[in-house]
Amino acid sequence: MREPVVRLKRGRDRSVRRRHPWVFSGAIDSVEGEPGVGATVLVRAHDGAALGRAAWSPSSQIRLRLWTFDEHTAVDDALVCARLDDALALRRRFVLGPHTDCARLVFAEADGLPGLVVDLYADTLVVQCHSAGAERIQDTTIAHLRERTGAARVVLRSDAEVRRLEGLEPKSGVVAGPPIEGGAVRARENGLAFLVDVERGHKTGFYLDQRDSRARLRAVAKGRVLNCFSYTGGFAVAALAGGAERAISVDTSQGALELAERNVAENGVDPARHDGLKGDCFDVLRGLYDEGERFDVVVLDPPKFAPAARHVEKASRGYKDLALRALKLLSPGGLLFSFSCSGAIDRALFRGIGAQAALEAGRPLQLLGELGHPPDHPVPASFPEGEYLKGYWALAR
Repeated sequence: MREPVVRLKRGRDRSVRRRHPWVFSGAIDSVEGEPGVGATVLVRAHDGAALGRAAWSPSSQIRLRLWTFDEHTAVDDALVCARLDDALALRRRFVLGPHTDCARLVFAEADGLPGLVVDLYADTLVVQCHSAGAERIQDTTIAHLRERTGAARVVLRSDAEVRRLEGLEPKSGVVAGPPIEGGAVRARENGLAFLVDVERGHKTGFYLDQRDSRARLRAVAKGRVLNCFSYTGGFAVAALAGGAERAISVDTSQGALELAERNVAENGVDPARHDGLKGDCFDVLRGLYDEGERFDVVVLDPPKFAPAARHVEKASRGYKDLALRALKLLSPGGLLFSFSCSGAIDRALFRGIGAQAALEAGRPLQLLGELGHPPDHPVPASFPEGEYLKGYWALAR
């Protein structure tokens, strides 16, 4: 059977030649053959030059996701397994070890496997297929990584909204191995224990992308810590392990706060040093200020405020409001840890938002360092969209 060919419009091949893995629907000139959803197609420039092979997704605005950038490499199980091995080797080199048994094993385009995310929590693999091409390699991925890691269990969490944009239905549940006892998997990060709800929790159950930031907080935490948008208490646990006297976790989910309490207990911390506070963080910050509360550290790790470029202006107001309220709560010399996971908000803009908040609060702010992706969330130089998480830690005078 002849290989399907997708030809791009004149002048729309520049990004692919620079090894950017996405081609949007507006760049497509013609399709030769009848590729199925997720099928591999040969991509050609308008002049006929071969650019590589890609997964075809007819329902998505991202119509092509490049597997290769040449016409000679076959897209088959051997290629997928080789890339999985490379991805695993990177994590074993830089993240996994005697004190850490959880990591993002596969980070989609960053590992040459577009749309595929795989996280490891101790003996459990959690797989997310966000694209039609990733769906095609799901079985190969699961079989190969189980063999390479010895994982006892595989949980499918292909339930993100992005799948609908790919014309795919949500799928989730344990697909291999025994059921999860107690509702959570116990994993270790830098010697700290965390209970992770891999079946129902946010993303794959835990924010692995904040590993380095939690380690930074652990190294400098002192006094009273306010952990906003706390989820299951990752930053609170790190701060308490580092010597903070007390931490308050704020979240809208009672279930998340209860798991945060369990995570504190898992690490032998006196429960009296941690409190969970259910509520909207914007309202809670205002209320704490009115009550005269002050903190030595405030952590702001909100959900994505700007899913797309059209949301940037509104999101920027939200980030500034949060930072302004946090700065008012900080004692002199207090530390602000502030994050954005919105890909549409770049680092320069996010720093500028913090500077404006500091100006309005009348609190000189000294940037002490940038925060972001750990090594198991690498960002290809040719794919800046892969850098979604950015943050900083700063001292408020």
